[in-house]
Amino acid sequence: MTIRTATINDLKEIAAVEAACFPAAEAATKEEFSERIQYYGNHFWLMFDEEHLIAFVDGFVTDTPDLTDEMYEKAYMHDEHGDWQMIFGVNTLPGYRNRGFAGQLIQCAIETAKVQGRKGVVLTCKDRLVPYYAKFGFKNEGISDKSTHGNVSWNQMRLTF
Repeated sequence: MTIRTATINDLKEIAAVEAACFPAAEAATKEEFSERIQYYGNHFWLMFDEEHLIAFVDGFVTDTPDLTDEMYEKAYMHDEHGDWQMIFGVNTLPGYRNRGFAGQLIQCAIETAKVQGRKGVVLTCKDRLVPYYAKFGFKNEGISDKSTHGNVSWNQMRLTF
């Protein structure tokens, strides 16, 4: 397995993995990923099994401390000098789940944010995933009042360095 950041050449595979991992109402589109890669491709952590993309984590950097729905849609809000690394998606193809691959990518995002001098990492997740992210040190801040992405209730979780 190899891990690297994204380029526009990864667009088709990124969109395909996203579509396999999230319901349509929650999944980002190929066009949204194109814009995201343009603005913050260096904040995509991609894992490959040989030449095949099997998992990725992505999200931009901002001074805004809470994750909002607007962030998913407006990649230009990325601020490379921001305080907080947001995580918008943790994706692993179904056939590769429960093998620790997502955890390795989450650790990459955390370590990158530390090295870059961020205050921490913020993500949102559904109730069933709160214990999973807690294993990495994320603290649950409760149901977000700033994100109902895909018409779902999301727990905001924060890892402060």
